[in-house]
Amino acid sequence: MSWEETFTAWSKGPSTTENAKCENAESVISAILKTDETLATLPIRVFTQGSYKVRTNVRQDSDVDICILRTDAFFYDRAPGLTSDPTASLSAPSLSFSGFKDLVHAALLSELGNNGVTRGDKAFDIHANTYRIDADVVPTFEYRFYFDATHWRTGVAFLTDRGIKIFNYPDQTHENGVVKNIRTAKTYKRTIRILKRLRNKMQEENIAAAHDVGSFLIESLVWNVPDNAFAHDAYTSVVRDVLAHTFNNTLDDASCQDWLEVNDCKYLFRAQQPWTRLQAHAFLSAAWNYIGYE
Repeated sequence: MSWEETFTAWSKGPSTTENAKCENAESVISAILKTDETLATLPIRVFTQGSYKVRTNVRQDSDVDICILRTDAFFYDRAPGLTSDPTASLSAPSLSFSGFKDLVHAALLSELGNNGVTRGDKAFDIHANTYRIDADVVPTFEYRFYFDATHWRTGVAFLTDRGIKIFNYPDQTHENGVVKNIRTAKTYKRTIRILKRLRNKMQEENIAAAHDVGSFLIESLVWNVPDNAFAHDAYTSVVRDVLAHTFNNTLDDASCQDWLEVNDCKYLFRAQQPWTRLQAHAFLSAAWNYIGYE
């Protein structure tokens, strides 16, 4: 099979069965929360995030990420230079984040039992059955980044069991991906799936540079490629342009220091990221060589 045939096969989206199991997992979590007397009274939004939400998942992305967002409580940060506390006049939530997470844990255990759910530092692992796929369930509060006292950017945030705050922007990630996919005649998301499956294939062959390369890193690298790179008729040409652009721009820090994640809110290669520019560059170089581009 040629690379063009392989890439065409790899570009395809999730099957109807995969989508149904993903939706079932989300429905199960929503139903469980409604059975708890306290959780049922809280304003909560349950939604899928990550690769399943944006439809860039491939078969090895076995877990669907489900967010349980409590919308009446939030974590926040302030822009540099904003010295006043924009939340000073607001009341603290009646239930702390740790208390909220414990309630979610208890509700999940009550319905699914010890064999159905495992608590992790960040999320609850909900185990698969014939009806649903594995799910990582993350309780969150709203997240606000204040530009001034009355203007802020909204995302979601949570505390790990070790007390580390993590925040992200799932709505912006989804919306931006949809728009870029439309602009590129759907080639943007197809290219992401190709590169994820390429990474998986390289991992199977124990190519070191492909290990620990996260799916969201791949998505964000492709996000930073100009739209004209996706305007080829052949996938081999698209992948070549995408790899060339991302390889050349990750040769040094200066060329990609202003690159952003898909959400357009967080820098891709700055502090507190679980990956580095060097790691990304090594993968891109190995991928180019693996395919055999010259």
